[in-house]
Amino acid sequence: MTSHPDHLHLTTTDFRDSVLVEIHGDLDYAGADRLVAEIASRLSERTAPSELRLRCAHLGAVDSMGISALLMIRRLTTAAGVRLHLDDRPDKLERLLDLTGIRDHLTGPSGDGAANRSATKDNAVSSGPIAPDTHT
Repeated sequence: MTSHPDHLHLTTTDFRDSVLVEIHGDLDYAGADRLVAEIASRLSERTAPSELRLRCAHLGAVDSMGISALLMIRRLTTAAGVRLHLDDRPDKLERLLDLTGIRDHLTGPSGDGAANRSATKDNAVSSGPIAPDTHT
């Protein structure tokens, strides 16, 4: 069995109203849980910051566990009332977020803001119930 070196390094900095986590390396099966644990720890050990910034400039490969970790972080920040920012996203991360359909979910407003945006869009498209077309 081959041992894989740890390819994820996190640098966390606490500011007055925010937390910055710089991600260096691969966000994959081997390191995804560590990122989620770091975020959960930072959100629970102090007065909730107003924002969490994940700096992604040095992010390497992202697999399905990495995507899962980002979604879990979104859930944690939404529950804590903390705004999530994915800063300095490399093109490959942008493509992955678009391909999976989660870019707007991860980078848009959290909590009720996202629900309100969706409800407004739905109301603009249809003002009544949708029924099968029986006229064809």
